[in-house]
Amino acid sequence: MNLEINGKTKLCGLMGDPVEHSVSPAMHNAAFRALGLDYAYLPFHVRREDLATAIAGVRAFNIRGLNITIPHKIEAMGLLDETDRPARQIGAVNVVVNDCGRLSGFNTDAEGFLSMLTEHGIEPQGKNVVVLGAGGAARAICFALASRGAALTILNRTAARARACVKDIAKAFSTQVNALDLNRENMAYALQKAGMLVNATSVGMLPDSGATPVDSDLLGPHLTVVDIVYNPRQSRLLKEASKAGAKIINGLEMLTWQGALAFERWTGLQPPIDVMRRAASAALRQHEK
Repeated sequence: MNLEINGKTKLCGLMGDPVEHSVSPAMHNAAFRALGLDYAYLPFHVRREDLATAIAGVRAFNIRGLNITIPHKIEAMGLLDETDRPARQIGAVNVVVNDCGRLSGFNTDAEGFLSMLTEHGIEPQGKNVVVLGAGGAARAICFALASRGAALTILNRTAARARACVKDIAKAFSTQVNALDLNRENMAYALQKAGMLVNATSVGMLPDSGATPVDSDLLGPHLTVVDIVYNPRQSRLLKEASKAGAKIINGLEMLTWQGALAFERWTGLQPPIDVMRRAASAALRQHEK
């Protein structure tokens, strides 16, 4: 169904830096069309220094909803009128809903991550999980895993940021959680007893697709490796993990699930998850050409 943009069209979008690689516009616009909704979704390239002005523009232009991505997930929180409890616990938002100029922030990364694991038949309870990164997406993933009783080791280049994440998780959950500097020695130690590895950094994302956060000799069949990088579809980390016999899950799955939950927030309707997944996958294939 083709919909014409008009004066009644509700606008949603993605705010981040960069956004050129994103398949979210294709994914959400396909969902709007599938349900016959008079909505449109656009990417907005917003630099860190322009974030406050951009958020003010959401009110001025009466934009219905936003996805927030790198590097704004943490800083955006202080520019909103309210945030829900999970977002406050995590300390990051990835979804904004505009109700008549009042901006509410939510975090669907955590729930989306768990939905992705469930779809793949993975139960985190009792698993030792290594998470790379301590930014907005990493914090959401850590809180999601902690809520399901996983034992966590967080590795980050800035150890203080990882320790802050550990402190915040400890306030909410009784699960075991540790923070280490991101280096080979600590990585090798943590992965020896891990059942899952999650790359929640941007390492390996285009245009730097030749990079990987983990040396290939540290990977093995005892691991499930999740990479939130989705462009390219199979990062170097996932290629090497697959070669080592590990089960792999790419970032397109988490993107689809968190996007579906955002769609529900904006529209109040059940998201057409299969439509969104197919559209995101098709858009990614176009990017890869």
